[in-house]
Amino acid sequence: METRRYLVSGRVQGVGFRFFTQREADKIGVSGFVRNLDDGRVEVVASGSAEQLAKLRAALERGPRFSDVTGVVEEVTEPQSDAGGGFYVA
Repeated sequence: METRRYLVSGRVQGVGFRFFTQREADKIGVSGFVRNLDDGRVEVVASGSAEQLAKLRAALERGPRFSDVTGVVEEVTEPQSDAGGGFYVA
């Protein structure tokens, strides 16, 4: 089990990005959360296998239909104790 923090930039707020991420994360089977940041980026913290996290990153780079992702920064981080085993929109 690994945990990653992704910072997604571009046109990623106001286009359904958080709910897209939640659906993708649920399909892939990772736990964690997604939230908007004040600077216009979206933050995603997810825990899963390396393969699951690679699939999630690919989904984040693609984004939902009306988004325009210009960058995804990935960082190793500690597991989040409040994730509760599922994936949620914060």
